[in-house]
Amino acid sequence: QRVELLEDSLKRYETILDDVDVHLSEIDLKGNITFINDAGCRMWKLPRHELMGMNYRHYMKDRDVRQYDRLYKDVYFTGVPVKNIMFEVTDREGVVRTIEKSVSLARDAKGKIYGFRMVSRDVTEQREAEKKLMEHRSRLEAIFGSVKDAIITVDPVLNVIDANKSTESICEMAVKEIAGKPFAACSMKCSQACREVLRQTLERKKAVREHRIECDHQVRPQQVVSVSSSPLIDPRGNFMGAVMVIRDVTLLRDVERELRERHQFQNLIGRNKTMQNIYSLLEDLANLDTTVLVTGESGTGKELVARALHYSGNRAFKPFTTVNCSALAESLLESELFGHVKGAFTGAVKDKQGRFAAADGGTILLDEIGDISPLIQVKLLRVLQEKEFERVGESTPRKVDVRVIACTNKDLKEKVRKGEFRQDLYYRLKVVEVALPPLRDRLEDVPLLVDHFCRVFNGRFGKEIEGISSEVLGRFMNYGWPGNVRELEHVLEHAFVLCRGGVITLEHLPAELRHLDPADGAGRRRVKAGRSPSEREEIRNALIKTGWNKAKAARLLGIGRRTIYRKIDDYQLKDESIFRDS
Repeated sequence: QRVELLEDSLKRYETILDDVDVHLSEIDLKGNITFINDAGCRMWKLPRHELMGMNYRHYMKDRDVRQYDRLYKDVYFTGVPVKNIMFEVTDREGVVRTIEKSVSLARDAKGKIYGFRMVSRDVTEQREAEKKLMEHRSRLEAIFGSVKDAIITVDPVLNVIDANKSTESICEMAVKEIAGKPFAACSMKCSQACREVLRQTLERKKAVREHRIECDHQVRPQQVVSVSSSPLIDPRGNFMGAVMVIRDVTLLRDVERELRERHQFQNLIGRNKTMQNIYSLLEDLANLDTTVLVTGESGTGKELVARALHYSGNRAFKPFTTVNCSALAESLLESELFGHVKGAFTGAVKDKQGRFAAADGGTILLDEIGDISPLIQVKLLRVLQEKEFERVGESTPRKVDVRVIACTNKDLKEKVRKGEFRQDLYYRLKVVEVALPPLRDRLEDVPLLVDHFCRVFNGRFGKEIEGISSEVLGRFMNYGWPGNVRELEHVLEHAFVLCRGGVITLEHLPAELRHLDPADGAGRRRVKAGRSPSEREEIRNALIKTGWNKAKAARLLGIGRRTIYRKIDDYQLKDESIFRDS
């Protein structure tokens, strides 16, 4: 019975050893196999009954035999086991395989050496995968290092993982010194405005595309870069951090300024010379904290200027807050601007945060600044001078980092002369003035604005209106636009509601424009037969400049392709070069 139990026990052990996916074997001192498990048979592609008693020299190539002989001799004479040594061996079918092998001496109960024990593992596929991975990594590192844009990767808590060589030239910092450090602690010679782009990507897990910023670089003060960032996701879909690409576009910005007539800056639209100058001024002001006074008639787009300054500068990802100073009484405006504490006045049932506190780090727009009372003028002057304010009912000053932009359609200089507006506040607000022209002084921008609003309203109303008729355009070009761009927007919205066809005609316009006498109105341009001579010349010049390529001419004019085809018909324009060639 004891013998049967012993045999059962041995069978169980053999079953366990056969189930293991590792080559286990023993050989005697002459090299003959005395034990091998199923994994070993599979590795050498021979059945057990053939392998048992076979000498390892019989199923190996001579080169492999010499390696094994040296290995067994070293173990035998030193008595020290060899672990995880790599061999390349060729099996009986000529296939080269990589084997990871461990060898130790086999001793009997009395300690006498009778052979060797081996644990082997076929790691061919693993080694191939590692080789391919290393080759792939080398290619990526070569690409990573050769890209001219700076590339910086960070983990979810904004620690730098890695950066490429171009980071040193664009950002002026050594890559080896920033790896593993918090991004904010890296010694950069700039304002670190790009850090806000990374933070947005980490917080929202969304990409930021081509955000332009001025670096305020100590070495290159005029450097402008385009920053893009994207989330880093591993193959399992886990969020690993973000990658930021920084492209130096300083030269491109300078060329654009010199060569390209822009039709748009942020949401401002127009190719009028005055508008071009305003675009350049806004670019210069975007990354400065200078207080700006935006003036112009009602409806000229003063708030759009303020938003353009905010969203094209370093504060773009910080709050943008607007306060209409003419809409509130003095006491309410003070609370709205600076906040109040509980019990400061009747109805103050709890503490309230003011707009200045809400805009901390960002921009506050003070609309209709000319209507504020003398008390608010004094308090606002303190904020501008000392960057601090006090909540209503509180005597503790609070510091604030806010860029102030003020808008007005009033003549502040005249109000100062009349004693209605503080002179010191006026000069504090008017560090730089952006004066927007009325629409009647830039009527050449009307076609651009019409196409823009048509795109907006087509999306809003789900329509496919191509544009306006030549009669409507003529009426627009002959109108004084007292409400400026806002009035044009409302007129087109009115027309979109009524229009059921593909083109807006006179019947779709409000009554005051439908019944407009073309011969009436000082300061309006008179057009013959409802058409604009200046527009005809602009279209003709654009077509000549582009060799009558209508698509290019449309892009040059900032209008749609279908619109330019219609206007060519309206103005009966012909390619004069055809007649000259013939």
